[in-house]
Amino acid sequence: MTSYTGKLLLIDLSRGSSQILPLGDTLVNDFIGGKGFGARLLYDRVPPDTDPFGKDNVIMFLTGPLTGTMAPAMRGCVVTRSPLTGIFLDSYFGGSFSPEIKYAGYDGIIITGRAGHPSYIWIDDDVVEIRDARHLWGTDTLDANHRIKRELKDESIKIASIGQAGENRVLFSLVCCEYNRQAGRGGAGAVMGSKNLKAIAVRGSKPVGIHDPARFVRACAKALKELEKSPDVDVLRKAGTASAVEFANEAGLLPNKNYKNGTFGKAGEIADKGQSRHLWLSSSACLGCPIACSRIGAVRTGKFKGFVTDIIEYESAAMMGANLDISDIRAVAHLVKLCDRYGMDTISCGNVIGFAMEACEKQLMEPPGGITLKFGNVEAAEYLIHSIAVKKNEIGRLLSCGVKQAAQSIGGSAGEFAVHVKGLESPAWGPRGVSGMGLALMTTDRGGCHQRGFPVSYELGGEYRGKSIDPLSTKHKAGMVIDLQNYSAGTDTLVKCDFGSFGISDTTYAQMLSAATGRDMEPGNIHETGERIWNLVRIFNLDNGTNAGQDTLPARFVKEKLPDGPARGHRITPEDMTLMKQEYYSLRGWDENGIPLEKTLERLGLKTRKTGRQ
Repeated sequence: MTSYTGKLLLIDLSRGSSQILPLGDTLVNDFIGGKGFGARLLYDRVPPDTDPFGKDNVIMFLTGPLTGTMAPAMRGCVVTRSPLTGIFLDSYFGGSFSPEIKYAGYDGIIITGRAGHPSYIWIDDDVVEIRDARHLWGTDTLDANHRIKRELKDESIKIASIGQAGENRVLFSLVCCEYNRQAGRGGAGAVMGSKNLKAIAVRGSKPVGIHDPARFVRACAKALKELEKSPDVDVLRKAGTASAVEFANEAGLLPNKNYKNGTFGKAGEIADKGQSRHLWLSSSACLGCPIACSRIGAVRTGKFKGFVTDIIEYESAAMMGANLDISDIRAVAHLVKLCDRYGMDTISCGNVIGFAMEACEKQLMEPPGGITLKFGNVEAAEYLIHSIAVKKNEIGRLLSCGVKQAAQSIGGSAGEFAVHVKGLESPAWGPRGVSGMGLALMTTDRGGCHQRGFPVSYELGGEYRGKSIDPLSTKHKAGMVIDLQNYSAGTDTLVKCDFGSFGISDTTYAQMLSAATGRDMEPGNIHETGERIWNLVRIFNLDNGTNAGQDTLPARFVKEKLPDGPARGHRITPEDMTLMKQEYYSLRGWDENGIPLEKTLERLGLKTRKTGRQ
């Protein structure tokens, strides 16, 4: 008995067929689950230079060995080749969709090909159908969800769907998963749209096995105790990630006016206190989560009153609020809801709107007729969201390609304030006051991302593993970032709740994994698996055009000094980047060009194809 189902479901939309693939011991032993499965399968199934919108690209919905159990690991991941960046993409979602895949009897779903017309996939345990979705094309994410449930006559079905943005191949469109949880980053929704795939509906009735139930219950109880002792988890229960708005503001890391500034004078109005006053009604949680970091509420007053909303998470509040100089949390909730229904990533969308506002400010771009495109203008932001999602005009089409391509199209000095790493719009953590975060952004495997190792708390706390850390210095940053990246990748194989790792130790994760699967796991196995994944993804990215020159920060963080906050006057210089990057490459076992050495690959047991890169 094990918590793996031992099966992957392969669906070919071009042929209208499905088949079961055995999981295989090598995949389990070397990559555990989730991100690990995705890295290995994407590398093996998607050759270099495959068109992200071509029928040969795959999109995968993957679980981990703890998914569907009582462990705090209810999330899932989407893996594909990103149409926004052209490299590896793994994007994570909470809710209840991922456990339902497991209950249907699969460790993951692999989708390839392209349907001849708009379709959706219906998985009812062992029954797999590809159904007509032409009547759903043009609906938003939530409407599609409701219509499919009515059609299948079961409100308990779990659904992942795209909105109009995915249908129109907006490069930062997302997949909305049950309920109202998003695989947001990198354009997975556009890949579904390119496959004429509107949604995936799943109903499962099978139990998840556990190798040693008594031992597993003890390990889960230990994990819960560790969570209860964590002050970070206590904060999340009270205020969710919205509490990070004022923390980032005080540290000078909160983007304002397209990252020009690191503070926002009205941060409190979009943080937890402002949200509690105007939005929240009660707590909510993903399936089986003991933390319950989310909130459910409604906009009840003001111009935008009359709709239900979740908590406005830190990234959304920062990018659609502070970054655009908008302080009315009800307006921010309205903009976020529009993005959710159209199916667009609020991080990227807030970034490109801020870029467009600055481009108009600098007279590099003409505003659309009748629209005053400037910071603080809610109506202008709303106009751009509509325009981007349906590509209804020139500016919508321009911004739908992301900030990197938009800057290249505009030309001139636009690239100086286009804030992205490897084509993925940067998240809401300006790194000029925390150089380790700068290195983490430079080296992330999917582009600009804060979830591939987050050293900010250690840098601001002044210590990491007994060593003093100066947030502005380059010293001791490479080793810290590598440790955090490896551990993040390792635990993303489970697939764990991000916030569970704030309290749960690596020893406890290993104990839960051992008891669930029957494989003897130690904490070191999780770290080593993370390192193996990181190197395999690096090779995939190198094969698809990444090079050392792309391991860099946006010009705004390099050329412009931070004008406010505790680190006022600081920037991350080219010399800083070179020093940190070369130390990082050396510690990773890569050469000076960021290519993994053969001895590194051999140590990790990685088999890779020979290419021009090598």
